[in-house]
Amino acid sequence: MIKKFILDAGPLGRIAHPQANAEVTRKLKALLEQDATIIISEISDYEIRRSLLLEGLTQSVEKLDRLQQVLSFLPLTSDAMRQAAEFWARIRRRHKRTADDKALDGDVILAAQAFLIDATVITENAKHLDQFVPVVQWQEL
Repeated sequence: MIKKFILDAGPLGRIAHPQANAEVTRKLKALLEQDATIIISEISDYEIRRSLLLEGLTQSVEKLDRLQQVLSFLPLTSDAMRQAAEFWARIRRRHKRTADDKALDGDVILAAQAFLIDATVITENAKHLDQFVPVVQWQEL
């Protein structure tokens, strides 16, 4: 069975940077060599891209575009947004939060995308995501 991993914004930002984090890059290459699928979600792309554009980091935006040609890209869908809404409501009924009530809440959107394709999220912030889907800290890969 091929293992699927979806990148949270933190690890994605570390590899999109012009001076990519060597450790994250090495670990992701090792996964690819084991026939794992590494996926960039549209919500993670959005979170990183907006910051790069704000800071005028055009080389990093170009690198992010190139990464989408090497890795898989998962666009947002209506199913993902509906699942995210269910996750958002479920966690709030338990009096917990992953973001401010008025925030779009990228974590639940990412979790919904991962849930629908049965993927593990590679992250730096497991506590928001592990309530919904399997996660792994990138440092533990």
